[in-house]
Amino acid sequence: MTLKEFRTFFSDSLSDTYPKTEIDTFFFILIEEKLNLQRIDTVLQPNATITDTNLIELKSIINRLLNEEPIQYILGKTEFFGLPFLVDKNTLIPRPETEELVEWIIKEVSKLLTNVTSSLSILDIGTGSGCIAISLSKNLENVSISAIDVSKKALKIAQQNAILNNVEVNFIKTNILTANTLPQQFDIIISNPPYVRKLEKVEIQKNVLQNEPHLALFVDDENPLVFYEKIADLAKNYLSKNGVLFFEINQYLGKETVKMLLEKGFQNIELRKDLFGNDRMIKVNL
Repeated sequence: MTLKEFRTFFSDSLSDTYPKTEIDTFFFILIEEKLNLQRIDTVLQPNATITDTNLIELKSIINRLLNEEPIQYILGKTEFFGLPFLVDKNTLIPRPETEELVEWIIKEVSKLLTNVTSSLSILDIGTGSGCIAISLSKNLENVSISAIDVSKKALKIAQQNAILNNVEVNFIKTNILTANTLPQQFDIIISNPPYVRKLEKVEIQKNVLQNEPHLALFVDDENPLVFYEKIADLAKNYLSKNGVLFFEINQYLGKETVKMLLEKGFQNIELRKDLFGNDRMIKVNL
């Protein structure tokens, strides 16, 4: 089968499941990953022959896409904040909204670093693939970073990602909901914890529901701020003087999260929207 013929076959196979723009994106990702061809090659080499071995693999990927498995899991990797990350079904696929949070943290921490002589300590709670901790380590100097997760399998992926990106992060297996202490005092605490209420499942895409780890996604409808309350309580004791707490939050619970933090005595609470106009992240001082 030629490259041109395969593109037609690929599009026809997926046309009932995905919009054309997404199919095209999948196609160009796959020909680069599996055939080492670029987008321009579809124009310059339309009659290039795809080997039987490659065709078998590509058809297998089509079947997985038809089952709405995310392409990031199929390939076992993704990109976040311009960096490569391994992912599997034990880790959430990093989202663009979280990149916005990382960008905000880098700007704020960079300001803090201009006023201190020693390094700053940072803790990422619920690290998953390690995308936040590793991106910060890659883009900030004079910081020491630790990262917590309850999942041993997720931490294994995070450790591989730290090696892949040539950074040092201290990974710790801990269930934050049952923890009464943190390893040390920290200058910055960050968390993007589970925050999707079960009642919001109707809004979640099928490919997310069927593939991404529910442990990292969902909380009970009756207590949707359970992680935020616990982390805020720990932060009161383990944030250093003038320390900063950052959260990624449920877009529908911005006011409720701010109210909870005020009641716990936090100050200078800043609620920010993401690029889609949704309440998405919070910065507070102790």
